Amino acid sequence: MNWQPIVEQIEIATSSVFKLEDARSLAGGDINSAYCLHGADKSYFVKSNHAETLDMFAAEAAGLTELVATRTVRIPRPVVHGKTAAHAFLVLEYIEFGSSSKASNRLFGQQLALLHQQPQPYFGWHRDNTIGSTPQPNTRDDDWIEFWRTQRLQNQLRLAAAKGHRGHLQAKGEQLCDKLASFFDGYHPQPALLHGDLWGGNAATDKQGNPVMFDPACYYGDREADLAMTELFGGFSPDFYVAYRDIYPVDQGYATRKMLYNLYHILNHLNLFGSGYLRQAETMMGSLLSEIN
Repeated sequence: MNWQPIVEQIEIATSSVFKLEDARSLAGGDINSAYCLHGADKSYFVKSNHAETLDMFAAEAAGLTELVATRTVRIPRPVVHGKTAAHAFLVLEYIEFGSSSKASNRLFGQQLALLHQQPQPYFGWHRDNTIGSTPQPNTRDDDWIEFWRTQRLQNQLRLAAAKGHRGHLQAKGEQLCDKLASFFDGYHPQPALLHGDLWGGNAATDKQGNPVMFDPACYYGDREADLAMTELFGGFSPDFYVAYRDIYPVDQGYATRKMLYNLYHILNHLNLFGSGYLRQAETMMGSLLSEIN
C-alpha cells in the first residue's frame, strides 16, 4: 500500500507535519482493511477499501462527527476521508484500548442513555449510509412505524428476495409488516440519534476507563433499536443495563419489540453472509406473529 497520498491528506487536514514511521495491519474487520499509522508523536487509525466505497466512508465520517458533538460516549474523531488511485480511505483518531470494568460498564450505560435523551427532529437522517456494506436508506419520516416498515424491514426483504430467499420468509415478512402497528400500542417512540450497529464488536474501553463506540450506522430512530442490538450477540454486562435504565427506563413493551428490531440485523446478516441466517429470521418472524395472533 502506498501511504504517501494518505499521509499528505492527513497533513492537509491537520495543518501539521506527519512523519510516518510504521504502518501496521490490524485484525477484526469483515468489510474493510484496517491499519495503524504510527508517527514520531502521533498515530492514526485508517480504514480502506475499493475506491468505489468513498461514499460509505463519507457517511461514516458524518455519523462519527455527529456522535462526537453530543459529548456523551467517547467516539474516535474523524480526521479526513478521500481516495487514492486504487483505494478509498477514512482516517480516524487512534484510540488505544484497555480493559473494561464494572465502573466503565456502568459509565457506558449512563452515557448511552444521555445520548438517547437528546431530542432529534424526525426519524431518518440527512443522508443514506450503510449497515455493514448493505445500503441503508434514511429518508426523513415523521411516522416511526412507517419508517421501520418501509426503510428497514421491507428494504431488507426486497434484498433477500433478489438473492433468492422467497417462500416462507417473504410471506411471514409481509404479514409482519402489515401488522407492525400492533407492537406499538400505547408506545410512542421519540427520535434519538442512534449508533445504529451497536453490537459488542463496535464498543470498547480506552486506557483511561472511558467507554468508546465506533463503526456507526447512524440515523434518528427509536432508542430501543440501539438497546436491542446490544442484546443480539451479547457482550454487554448487567451493570451496563442497570445504569442505562436508572437514567432512562424502558417501556414494558420493549421485551417484545427488541426481537422486532433485531430482526432487521438478522435479515441483513442473511443478505450479507448467506442462508445460515434464514431459519433464524423465519423463527423470529414466527415468534413475533404469535405475539399478536
